[in-house]
Amino acid sequence: MAEQISEREAEVLTALGARLSNAQIASRLHISVRTVESHVSSLLRKYGMPDRWALAELARAGVREPGRIAGLPADGTTFVGRAAERAAVLAAIEEARLVTLLGPGGVGKTRLATVVASAVAPAVAPAVAPAVAGEAGALFPSGGAFVDLVPVRDGFVARAVATVLGVTEGSHQSLAEAVATRLGTGRSLLILDNCEHVIDEVAAFAERILADCPGTRVLVTSRERLGLPGERSVPISPLPLGSDAERLFHDRARAADPAFVAEPGMIAELCARLDGMPLAIELAAARGASLGATGLLAAIDDALRLLSGGRGGEERHRSLRAVLSWSYDLLDEEEQALFRRLGVFVGAFDMAAAAAVGGDRAGVADLLGRLVDKSLVVHLRGRVSRWRLLETVRAFSLAELSAAGEEDKIRAAHLHWAAATASALEGRLGDPAWREDFDATAADLRAALAAAGGPDEVTHRLASALAHLAFARRHLLESFAHYRTAAALATSAASAARDLRAGAGCAHVSTTSNQHVFELLLEAAEQARRAGDGRGRAIDLARAVETACRFPEAFETGVPRERLLALFDDATQAGAGAGAGAGAGAGAGAGAGAGAGAGADPEVVACLAVARAWLSGPEEGVPDLGLAPDALAAARASADPVLISSGLCAAGTAALHAGRLREANRITGERLRLLPSMDRDDPYCAPEICNAYGRACVYAIMAGDLRGGMAAARMGMDDDLLSNTHITASRLVQPLALTGRFRDAIGYAERMWDQWELAGRPAPRWMLPSVCTTLLACGMLGEPGSMALWRSRAAEVADGTLGTAAVAAFADVRLAVHSGRFDTAEPFVRRAFSVGTPLDPYLAYARAAGAELAVAARLPGAAELVAAAAPFAEENGWAAACLARARGRLHGDRDELTRAIDAWERIDAQAERDCTRTLQTQLGL
Repeated sequence: MAEQISEREAEVLTALGARLSNAQIASRLHISVRTVESHVSSLLRKYGMPDRWALAELARAGVREPGRIAGLPADGTTFVGRAAERAAVLAAIEEARLVTLLGPGGVGKTRLATVVASAVAPAVAPAVAPAVAGEAGALFPSGGAFVDLVPVRDGFVARAVATVLGVTEGSHQSLAEAVATRLGTGRSLLILDNCEHVIDEVAAFAERILADCPGTRVLVTSRERLGLPGERSVPISPLPLGSDAERLFHDRARAADPAFVAEPGMIAELCARLDGMPLAIELAAARGASLGATGLLAAIDDALRLLSGGRGGEERHRSLRAVLSWSYDLLDEEEQALFRRLGVFVGAFDMAAAAAVGGDRAGVADLLGRLVDKSLVVHLRGRVSRWRLLETVRAFSLAELSAAGEEDKIRAAHLHWAAATASALEGRLGDPAWREDFDATAADLRAALAAAGGPDEVTHRLASALAHLAFARRHLLESFAHYRTAAALATSAASAARDLRAGAGCAHVSTTSNQHVFELLLEAAEQARRAGDGRGRAIDLARAVETACRFPEAFETGVPRERLLALFDDATQAGAGAGAGAGAGAGAGAGAGAGAGAGADPEVVACLAVARAWLSGPEEGVPDLGLAPDALAAARASADPVLISSGLCAAGTAALHAGRLREANRITGERLRLLPSMDRDDPYCAPEICNAYGRACVYAIMAGDLRGGMAAARMGMDDDLLSNTHITASRLVQPLALTGRFRDAIGYAERMWDQWELAGRPAPRWMLPSVCTTLLACGMLGEPGSMALWRSRAAEVADGTLGTAAVAAFADVRLAVHSGRFDTAEPFVRRAFSVGTPLDPYLAYARAAGAELAVAARLPGAAELVAAAAPFAEENGWAAACLARARGRLHGDRDELTRAIDAWERIDAQAERDCTRTLQTQLGL
């Protein structure tokens, strides 16, 4: 049996999930660092993980037991027979990475897959799986997931897997990436059950997982092969007669009636008539208490005579259809009505859902109990009792519903139930249990929406609520699609405008293009015009202009300035018509003030002022320095934290472009402090949340505020709206390396690189600072092999620009100082003082480190270079400390070295502080 983790190891695992270092964990748990290292090593061994990052991923996904298979159904009955097939499947899983259990419906594929998954779970002894050498649980120490695909429709396979694993999308991260990141952390088992109705999507998904997650094996149950290279098929046949079939019947009949007895020969004949099909046998056995073996045999004979056809291949379903038909005919009228109506549910349903299609709740409860007793409905026990129909049984139920002429009526009831349920869940977003209830009903909510007709109030309410719930559950792309659907289904222009606005916020974080955001806002403005809502139209148009001017890099094609000016004038006129008193439009003088009069709508005024500031700037992406303070003042007057953050972004960006890096960093810090007041379940807040984290990390590095950069990066990684992606990991690499946490920086960088590759290697040049600071970390640790690897990666992501990148020059000159390579210092110094642009985040670092190298190498003009670098250090704490150390070297000045040490302490640059102390000792100061 797989080893379990101790209580102390569980505490360490939780701390790893919180991204704490060994020293931080030791302090929190009041144990030594060596003890923490021992626990981490033990966890790595028990989970089969390659590194602490992988352990952290498991902790964040909620995996607390090595080998746990999430979503594994609980067995309510004993498992009978299949010893040889079970051993064959376990052996196949050891030898092949993709194994498919093939067989017709009702043959027992799901139950066998469940037993196989249990055999490799930690709670099951190795004797359960004799084909597996050693400990069964050790096969998949990273655990995995059992995913029932019966209720899943095209386009939702990855989402179903992600839900079971407990992972979600992050900003600009697909679900497939999130799943691959989770499963790629070690040796995992993914079971995809009942795949035939989504076979193509399952094949594509499985192929990606197998490619991206080399330690993962996939077990599939289906009526047909996936058709992928390396797929191993294990045919699953009916139970053999004369042994297992009869044992199953007797076991289930005794479960229904402990006093059940029958002649062995009669049971054998009955099982033969049922072709050894497990589901047919179980349905028949459930009637044993009322009919006895003789009555069962007679009834089955009568049912089979109603069907014609051969006995082989797919005609094995002949006996199953006969048993289902016979079982249905034995139900009373009320039982039949409820049974066929329950077929409308694609997944599990609770009592309220059953009553919504079946009638009186008290009566439905009694009828459900009777259907469970007859094995036609399965009862799923949990926090909330739910029921479901097996796939084959549900298909029969739907056929009966159609034959009874009730399908339209019941689907309408299902739609009304779905809309009411989605609305109720919206009202429970503060309840921790809402996610579980949403996950349990999501498939039916989606199915009800897909089956609905044209625009009407109920359908629109379902689409809009489902979009909101999907966003809150971090199904971001799904949410975006539902908001578009909701807008199309809206029965009023005002409702359509609301859906489009929410869709714009969702698009900002779920797509890679702000073109979608811009266009959705313009659509919302048009719907607002149709609704006679001048206020809404003014806000939508102003936000569209702001989006185009503030995020020009995220547009495939730029929006002509003439169009933006016209849109802003329209926004101004709409705001004035709504009583906002917005003042002059851009066309009449974009430099004019907000012009808000008494009684003006503060939100309209704020949106117009912010848009005006960005539109009037000297270039794309740069607001007007004079108008930015006005925009911020107007935003503050609105008291809306989202608008205030938008105003702060304009003010911060203006300060940055004016060279006031510390002020820009301070302003961005205020944006971070606003985040707790923003509703993370509201798409309206999403753009500001994501942008605030990104700007905070960049501005902190530019100002040399390493503590602030570290805090912002960790906050972003812990925010499920961004999630843990290559983007968020890259932001943490830099402050880790610059503060001297070299080993942690390298670990995060490796994860960043792996996740970037999982994402399909998108445009990489923004990764250059993280790659180069990783190179720096490797060099500071004295690891030439790792340096070579990261230098090659730097050249790859720089795409020919490495020689002109300030961060690359900085890494080279800092490593030259560290290694004492002074004979080649001059070209390094020359490059450090020639590369970069005024707003390059590493310009000050390159200049300061280059000046220190000139001093250390005793180059002519070193003093002049120190002086030349000084202006760059005025706004950067790291550069200021570095130049103080350079002056200490140059003049043998103990006070300067002490000032440098104090400065390194303030910004938490531990390694630089230690280097300075060593230098102080070497110089005898």
